[in-house]
Amino acid sequence: MSGVLNRRRLLLAAPLGVAAAAGVGFWAMLSGLQDGSFNPRGVPSALLGRPPPDFALPPVEGSTLPGFASADLRGLERPSLVNFWASWCVPCIIEHPQLMALRAEGVPIFGISYKDRAPDALQFLSRRGDPFLRLAADPPGRVAIDWGVYGVPESYILDRQGIIRWRYAGPITADIMNEDVKPLLRRHA
Repeated sequence: MSGVLNRRRLLLAAPLGVAAAAGVGFWAMLSGLQDGSFNPRGVPSALLGRPPPDFALPPVEGSTLPGFASADLRGLERPSLVNFWASWCVPCIIEHPQLMALRAEGVPIFGISYKDRAPDALQFLSRRGDPFLRLAADPPGRVAIDWGVYGVPESYILDRQGIIRWRYAGPITADIMNEDVKPLLRRHA
């Protein structure tokens, strides 16, 4: 009989334990938001410090730019940026001027059109400018999954050897450009 009572107490205490752990986690997140140590975009990437996964993507249909493969990201003259984007992505519009500025500075930008229709992608670039050195299509999003992309825009900085040094989920704003992107590009030049 005492074994049954102990099991019942354990079953009653388990939800309280889960609730307490969730409360502690929530309190830690709120504390981090107050002191600035919690970064909601700071999802770590298993690819940092490694080359990108093997892939080969065709060009966006109708584009004059070639598609590319993982081999094209190695042995570059300077660090480069790989950008997953889509014409239907509102934050991609916010990010686009920063990509155009990087391209004007000579930074090689490899674009991957994520789950997008070719005519829509080309119209987006025709209206806003084309910052890409190469432009590949990933309509089913398989390559994005291999990279760990969970939304667009998402960008990666690769050093000259093709090693991923930085990942950012969300639009690259002017602040992110000045605080993160440009210093990293200089450091890996």
